[in-house]
Amino acid sequence: MASLDTELTEAPAKRAGLWSLSLAAIGVVYGDIGTSPLYAFREAMHAAGATHGGVLREDVLGVLSLIVWALVLVVTVKYVLILLRADNEGEGGTLSLLALAQRAMGRQNRVILFLGMLGAALFYGDAAITPAVSVLSAVEGLKLVADGVDPFILPIAITIIIGLFLVQNRGTEAVARFFGPVTLVWFCVMAAGGIHWMLQAPEVLAALNPVHAVRFVASNGQLGLIVLGAVFLAVTGAEALYADMGHFGKKPIQLAWIFVAFPALLLTYFGQGALVLSRPEALENPFYLLFPSWALLPVVLLATLATIIASQAVITGAFSLTQQAVQLHMLPRLKIRHTSEEHHGQIYLPSINRWLMVAVLTLVVTFGSSSSLAAAYGISVTGTMVVTATLAMIVAHKHWKLPLWLSVAMMLPFLLLDLTFLGANLMKIADGGYVPLGIAAVMLIVMASWMRGSAIVAIKDRDAELPLDTLLAQIAKSGSIATVSGTAVFLTSTPDLAPAALLHSLKHFKSLHEQNVILTITTAEVPRVSPADRVRMEEINDRFRRIELLYGYTEDPDVPQALLLCRRQGWKFDIMATSFILSRRRIRISTRSRVPSWQGKLFIALARNAAGASDYFRIPAGRVVEIGTQMNI
Repeated sequence: MASLDTELTEAPAKRAGLWSLSLAAIGVVYGDIGTSPLYAFREAMHAAGATHGGVLREDVLGVLSLIVWALVLVVTVKYVLILLRADNEGEGGTLSLLALAQRAMGRQNRVILFLGMLGAALFYGDAAITPAVSVLSAVEGLKLVADGVDPFILPIAITIIIGLFLVQNRGTEAVARFFGPVTLVWFCVMAAGGIHWMLQAPEVLAALNPVHAVRFVASNGQLGLIVLGAVFLAVTGAEALYADMGHFGKKPIQLAWIFVAFPALLLTYFGQGALVLSRPEALENPFYLLFPSWALLPVVLLATLATIIASQAVITGAFSLTQQAVQLHMLPRLKIRHTSEEHHGQIYLPSINRWLMVAVLTLVVTFGSSSSLAAAYGISVTGTMVVTATLAMIVAHKHWKLPLWLSVAMMLPFLLLDLTFLGANLMKIADGGYVPLGIAAVMLIVMASWMRGSAIVAIKDRDAELPLDTLLAQIAKSGSIATVSGTAVFLTSTPDLAPAALLHSLKHFKSLHEQNVILTITTAEVPRVSPADRVRMEEINDRFRRIELLYGYTEDPDVPQALLLCRRQGWKFDIMATSFILSRRRIRISTRSRVPSWQGKLFIALARNAAGASDYFRIPAGRVVEIGTQMNI
């Protein structure tokens, strides 16, 4: 009886938790795709009418059918039904899929690594364009509310964007409470506007027939591909479904899509199509003209809030992606601040925030309108989707153990669809598509340069350092080394070799602490590591021990806290009696460098601007001793 009572009380609690997570997912996960109706149908119809200068019924039904089936196939089937199952211990996103594929392969594969790097690089292009196009498209609604507002559109958008980036250091927790409810209202308002006009022209429901989509593309040749590139704007933000899985879980994201986001998007797109069929002049701004004049100002304000939420989601995604890239050694260490004590995933990276703000403002000032920016939108997202589909094929075969033919048969149709969208978007390169490709290229060069430089430094370390066993044997024979009270911790990435800081300490000070720890911090190919598996300790002799700290790629290393766990294994760590002796390298380019001069200089610049080891590993500054060394690469 008691167990039955427990089950009855737990069931409503679980349901309440599920619904609250679903509400939060509506705001954070679907903020981006939820603002696409502001410009997607308009841009697709403008492209469709480019050759004949008018609105044709066949164009409206063709564009609507393309949008509907893009939402069904790309978002619902590929992401909601298939990719949400490809989780890495609950985490999603390009780099999580990369780690899962690498682990399934059992070794590091360069092709898979490059795909993961490419997907991450393309995401940064999307992160720069999304706030720019979303905020501009919302603020442009003021043109329908008041005359003579055109000169103020750009300053208002710039002010909103600057304010958005300036509040990032306060964290998203306070704002996040309003994300779900505001976005839910936004979806309801969009659906209501769409239903009103659908009732005026119910013939738009014929677009549910995919024949209209196929006929439109087949009969319009190159124009059909151009329109297809604009149609893809309707599914930008679909990657958030997968990337944010670790924050909300699979089921809340699926419920939020099936019962709220998907129906509301269908209704508002059908409404815009019905409006244009009834009033062709509404093609100027079919979304805002869904609503009566008295409701325009509130809708514009609500749209502005929705675009800020969409921008917030992609900025937060950039922070999370960067943290994962740092942990996977694709980028140098960066200063990371946690903005919430309760939610570990809420982080703030000042350098990423600063550069992203500069990129967004540059795009807004350069392009000046959402229509101009729409041409630059889509390439980075389609590229990321191609990468995701390819990696998912590998995971399905290697990790899910499906037969190769079944893995290919399951994902190949979506890969071909993504490649078609990518080809259509590549036609917009000259009109602005070069922007996300340029941003992705820069990020790819940065990641490749950092990884190549780091690999050379690791090789140089191995060539220069002594095996630890050899050094300990020399110390045992020597009688001239003084003993210093306390404990010294030496950080190194090669625990079998003597750390450079230890060698220099012996060389210059001719002394050794009573207790010495060779500390290595390793990143696992899983998002999180339990505290029970965090520490691995090995006693070398009565004065030396090796300790390895294991972290997941979504976790921030906290060395002092982790070392406290060593007490369970018999070593009592006392931070006040411990000195962390770190090596600070000065890297120079040699005349016989193994890297091009420009790449070497880039690596050196990245190394100089990387966060210090003491800050990144949360070691108190008062317990750190740094010893400088020089290295030529």
